[in-house]
Amino acid sequence: MSRRAVPPPSASEPIVAESDRFRDDLIRALGHVPGAPVLLAVSGGPDSMAMLTLAAQVAAAGGLPGGIAAASVDHRLRPEAAAEAAMVAAHCAAIGVPHATLTPHVAISGASIQAAARSARYGLLADHARAIGAEALATAHHVDDQAETFLMRAARGSGLSGLAGVRPRAVIDGVVVVRPVLEWRRAELRAIVRRLEIPFVDDPANHDPAHDRTRFRRLLDANEWLGPPQLARAAAALGDADGDVRAIVDWLWAERARVSGASARVRVEGLPRELTRRLARRAIGHVIATAGLSAPKWSEAANVEALLDALAAGKRATQAGVVAAPSGDEWRFRPAPARRTS
Repeated sequence: MSRRAVPPPSASEPIVAESDRFRDDLIRALGHVPGAPVLLAVSGGPDSMAMLTLAAQVAAAGGLPGGIAAASVDHRLRPEAAAEAAMVAAHCAAIGVPHATLTPHVAISGASIQAAARSARYGLLADHARAIGAEALATAHHVDDQAETFLMRAARGSGLSGLAGVRPRAVIDGVVVVRPVLEWRRAELRAIVRRLEIPFVDDPANHDPAHDRTRFRRLLDANEWLGPPQLARAAAALGDADGDVRAIVDWLWAERARVSGASARVRVEGLPRELTRRLARRAIGHVIATAGLSAPKWSEAANVEALLDALAAGKRATQAGVVAAPSGDEWRFRPAPARRTS
């Protein structure tokens, strides 16, 4: 952690060009000038502290009529986390930004601690955003994050949606999430906090080779020809393509799907595999939600290749408690029968 717990006098130094750029990026991500507060997710790292600094200067100049608020999440996984959240709180108090420290109600556990922590973090932030009437939640994902995500997902064999990476705007847990510095480099953000002597912390997890992201970060650092901006542009292009495919699937669902209670029929004749894949996922999701099935491992990105192969071969298949069966040019989806117990 840096030695300063509150900003020195230079922290109020205006950074006009950077603030104007940030305001434009935030408005573009939102689609309009926010009339309600924007909640900033601030971990205390240089990226989020730079975002806080930029947003505070824009708000002070009247560029964010709804104002801003900040929140930090202490996952209670590291003893230093409480002090880091307190550092953010002290800095926010010094610059006049409302701040809250959020903690999970139950201990985070599971096979993937990082995934569980991410889910808990977004849940807590979404709840707080609703509680304060925030219009959106802003996170400090940037170009280098996007490049790392792209490589990580490519190495795992992700499809179009996965390779699109971090989106400028998304809805998570019912709350609009924007990434206003997604086109900024990590070095640019760090330069802001160093120039203004803003306090920040370096999370040791960012240097732990046990984490996939750390290994891919080192790969990028060691190979200049793997340009993060170029990888981020590739992810953005795939994001645009994914958005187009989603729009086509929405239209096909309206034209070809018939739902009745907790069942769905989808006409798949003449469609390429990517579209049948997405329609099958949507149908399974509909059955799970409507029937109230317990399917904790189900997601929009679930692997349904075995199910598609079976249906294409004229066979029934079951996934996430949903049975799918071909019938002429349709695929039918319904809750799987309950298993008999002896």
